[in-house]
Amino acid sequence: MSALTATRWVRWPEAHTLADGTESLPAGAARIGYGADYNPEQWPEEVWADDMRLMREAGVNIVSVGIFSWALLQPTIDSWDFGWLDRAIDLLHANGIAVDLATATASPPPWLTELHPEVLPVNRLGETIWPGGRQQWRPTSPVFRRYALALVEKMAMRYADHPALSMWHISNELGCHNVYDYSDDAAGAFRDWLQARYGSLVELNRAWGTAFWSQNYTTWHQILPPRLAATHPNPTQQLDFARFSSDALKDYLIAEREILRQVTPEVPITTNFMVMGETRGMDYADWAAEVDVVSNDHYLLVADPQAFEELSFSANLTGQIAGRAPWFLMEHSTSAVNWQPVNQAKTPGQLRRDSLTHLAHGADAICFFQWRQSLAGAEKFHSAMLPHAGEDSTVFRNVAGFGRELAALAEVAGSRTQQARIGILFDWDSWWASELDSHPTELLRYKAEAMAWYTAALANGLQADIVPARSVLAGHGLAGYDLVIAPMLYLVPQALADALTDYARTGGHLVVGVFSGIADADDHIHPGGYPGAFRELLGVRAEEFGGLLAGQTVRLTGELPAGSTGSLLTHDVTVQPDVEVLARFDDGPFPGVPAITSRMLPSLAGAAGRASFVATVLDPAALAALVGRFAAQAGIQSLLPEEVHGTVQLAVRQGDTQDYLFYINHSARAVTVALRPADGRLSALDLGGSTLAADTLTLPATGVAVLGRARTDL
Repeated sequence: MSALTATRWVRWPEAHTLADGTESLPAGAARIGYGADYNPEQWPEEVWADDMRLMREAGVNIVSVGIFSWALLQPTIDSWDFGWLDRAIDLLHANGIAVDLATATASPPPWLTELHPEVLPVNRLGETIWPGGRQQWRPTSPVFRRYALALVEKMAMRYADHPALSMWHISNELGCHNVYDYSDDAAGAFRDWLQARYGSLVELNRAWGTAFWSQNYTTWHQILPPRLAATHPNPTQQLDFARFSSDALKDYLIAEREILRQVTPEVPITTNFMVMGETRGMDYADWAAEVDVVSNDHYLLVADPQAFEELSFSANLTGQIAGRAPWFLMEHSTSAVNWQPVNQAKTPGQLRRDSLTHLAHGADAICFFQWRQSLAGAEKFHSAMLPHAGEDSTVFRNVAGFGRELAALAEVAGSRTQQARIGILFDWDSWWASELDSHPTELLRYKAEAMAWYTAALANGLQADIVPARSVLAGHGLAGYDLVIAPMLYLVPQALADALTDYARTGGHLVVGVFSGIADADDHIHPGGYPGAFRELLGVRAEEFGGLLAGQTVRLTGELPAGSTGSLLTHDVTVQPDVEVLARFDDGPFPGVPAITSRMLPSLAGAAGRASFVATVLDPAALAALVGRFAAQAGIQSLLPEEVHGTVQLAVRQGDTQDYLFYINHSARAVTVALRPADGRLSALDLGGSTLAADTLTLPATGVAVLGRARTDL
């Protein structure tokens, strides 16, 4: 895996003789990880042999073990039982299946919460979150940490030399249910975090604007988490509590990691992120440096009409968080899940399409929750690789067939995702701050706006990277992008404003979306008019917001498709003489006012840059047209014919000598893609029902084809 330069990957076991007398693959052999969460403790041991047979039939080569097993591993405060786990791991190794071993700390056992109820989280109303579910622990509890880290050390010491141990899995979905804890433990840790951030109460009072509403603090002990208040809590207090809560979980992650590194320094460490849907409490761009391998869990939302686009967006973002190095899809579903109001089975071909979309965006392991579908418990209706119907089922046949496909695609492992020419910024601080209360509108949704721009790129047959704003602040986020879009970048510290301004003034095209540049890092308004941080660069100024009611739209006129509209929010924009007005509001709060502007900039590097502004939420057709216009100005062309734009996505991974092209049909109808001479000579690596001819590729409904092409840039 010479292409892997930014991460340590799974430590595959050395070659050994398997239970059936055959030899396992050598440790250095290329492979894509394939498997699931495996919970042998839920089943009688006589079932385990059948599990091994069927795992091998399905092509499973790695499983996550022990995730929710603390209560069985430590039945009482002073007793331990590792025998069942020893036997399970030995059996997996004998069958050539690597183990991603969890530290088992995700949910404490009943004896711990009975003995120490002070580890239980507290919500903002002051109510205790009681046992009975999972993750019933405070991230800042010193008592919980003492017991949990003792378990981690015990696990590390016991399994350090086991030949099946390929990766450590810290806890599970950290923060899924306990990211925000308002307990006294959290209050004390929050004060410590604030002291480290601000240094003095004078600076904290300045940052929080406590002169407002008589909130000036004179001792640290007066400061609390933003618990239930008579009216809206201080917005910077809320923002800092979101930052603190992400950091508190990250600190806990580091505490477990340090024990594992001390005992097993050669074993890679991961934890499963949840880059999906509206999960926003954890700043994963900040967490990524703390693990050896970035892992993610992703589930489709049945009610989301753009479920595929969201999957692609989240997989793309995960790959960018990983620095475009390979990452690990730890969980997704073979079919229905159990936790949505309505849970629907996946349609034919969807398991394959969803899995290969993650692979296209850089995943080098495709895993599911879980191996064998549970007969009891809250997730008994969650699909699995081996469903209630058993091996004689459509799901298992699909699972086994896909396992064979992944084995045939082994050469893709280790390749990196190709950088796009369009970058879309994504920023957790803006996500948190833009959706606080007391704003011009509560209808704007940060991720929805970011996804709208991504979908508009797909509608033009273009790939865009979802670029964490943290990478821009680190100084390596914008190189190579000809077009950078900042959707709803509400919170803009000066360093980020400077970096984006430099990008535009040195030849790039920066597009600033609605409700951007409004506040600084402390959520203080940039004075002088909106969009404050970008006002001078864009050559525009607004004094007022024009909020629109749900379902209300304003007509747009100008260089947009007929019937284009804006919604949710508008600005009363005025422009400097050198600013081109591309569209105006035709009605609404500010009729006749510029709605979309663009400004050529004198370049500092020999090529003219550009800065554009969009002062409303555009309808999908208008946004697609605008992205197409801006891409064309930047010389960015689609690699797909126009007739399949918005239906077929093309994602590319780059190996040492070959590109891997993933053509993904996310529609429910067959599509034919005309191939271009410029695409070069393409070889079929995995057609999966597609048909490759000399100059066309025909994809069935929800079909994916993986083609190879010799690299010409070497």
